[in-house]
Amino acid sequence: MRPYRFVIPALFLLAACSNPESKPSAQTLAAAPLAEAGRQVPGDVRTMKMSFAPVVKKAAPAVVNVYSRRVVRQAVDPFWGLFGGGLGLSRERIAQSLGSGVIVRADGVIVTNNHVVEGGQEIMVVLGDRREFPAKVLLTDPRADIAVLKIEVPGGGLPVLALDDHDDTQIGDLVLAIGDPFGVGQTVTNGIVSALARTGVGITDVSYFIQTDAAINPGNSGGALVNMNGDMIGMNTAILSQSGSSSGIGFAIPAALVKREVENAVGGVAARHGRPWLGLKTQTVTAEIARSLGMDRPAGVLVTDTFPDGPAARAGLRQGDLILSVDGVTIDDEASLNYRVLTHRAGEDIALQVRHAKGAVESVRVRAAAPPAGAARDERLISGRNPLSGATVANLSPALADEIGLDPFAVKDGVVVIKVDDGFAARISLQAGDVIKEVNGKAITSVAQLQSVLGSGGVLGWRVSIQRGGQTLTVQVRL
Repeated sequence: MRPYRFVIPALFLLAACSNPESKPSAQTLAAAPLAEAGRQVPGDVRTMKMSFAPVVKKAAPAVVNVYSRRVVRQAVDPFWGLFGGGLGLSRERIAQSLGSGVIVRADGVIVTNNHVVEGGQEIMVVLGDRREFPAKVLLTDPRADIAVLKIEVPGGGLPVLALDDHDDTQIGDLVLAIGDPFGVGQTVTNGIVSALARTGVGITDVSYFIQTDAAINPGNSGGALVNMNGDMIGMNTAILSQSGSSSGIGFAIPAALVKREVENAVGGVAARHGRPWLGLKTQTVTAEIARSLGMDRPAGVLVTDTFPDGPAARAGLRQGDLILSVDGVTIDDEASLNYRVLTHRAGEDIALQVRHAKGAVESVRVRAAAPPAGAARDERLISGRNPLSGATVANLSPALADEIGLDPFAVKDGVVVIKVDDGFAARISLQAGDVIKEVNGKAITSVAQLQSVLGSGGVLGWRVSIQRGGQTLTVQVRL
């Protein structure tokens, strides 16, 4: 479980005392229980003594332990590094990450958090019956913090937990959190859904969570948040804590998004058509923007740009339009819009309620599409004696920009750094996501051109211009 610490002032409130004689009796409560859509408040002591055991019996066998290992090199004594290194005074150690996972298909497909397996060279899954199996990574999505794994189990017969993507969870619903906190073994805790559509908590790029007060702790990451039908409504992902342990505020990724990632991983419809994209640049409506639009309160998401000939532009959306809802669900910020789009597949129609700049409100159907791929990706590892040696680069396109978290509107073409290994690129602090704009005064438009410029040979001094986060940086290098 990934803890997120915030400085929060503690507020303590005393409940006002009331006259005991004015309280309703237990008989009165039992006679008129509150009920809504199959939900009912316990009306007597007998009801309150009922057990969660049948739910646990159904769900728990499909929740597994996931751990990953990687070899890292660590200096024995940093003191000797002052004398130029080279003394071999370092050793390898095993770094281990511990978490949970959920079997969602009988053929061994398992979901967990990306941060549980990130960087792992060996990933193992331990079933409830203590059998261990190596896992293959089918998909990792750092932006959503979701990973999909696959194990091969002779004879099959694996228990499966159904993903409930109906989006009918309500605040106050009873839930169970099942996982392996602190590596002590499978643990079940209970609580309620304390909030829905929680955004702006800074955990992932796709920030849209179910919030629960069920106790979850380090090691619960990737485990299941289960409803009273024994179905998985979310993947436990993070806690808000000052101590690193549960403080009653936990966050789970909704099952609808988890289900779409599974479809991507196993090569279903979503995988063939790509990640859904509308070609919109938007902004959350603030109180000031709301006043400028003649609204009495902030609502919706403001369109600030549309990608040329993108899905939104073809559907008639323009700068200044206000998106009020997606598929009938009211949205109040960009995170809500992005989440609703990602629960669709590319090629599907998405229903938007839009208030146009002139004030008219209409329903608009936008057919989601994959971001345009542009030129061939042409991913290459740069080698040789040059300042970019050790960097893996590719031709930038809207599709690649969306994949790695860049703004497709800000950088539509050029050469982007995918990752940086050891080499000159690491020494000049090149980072993944940097866009190479110029080398020695020559504009760079493709990987092939960059390779040609770097391979010209005989150059000792280099001048490299890169774009990073909206800024252009220039690096002078002498090799």
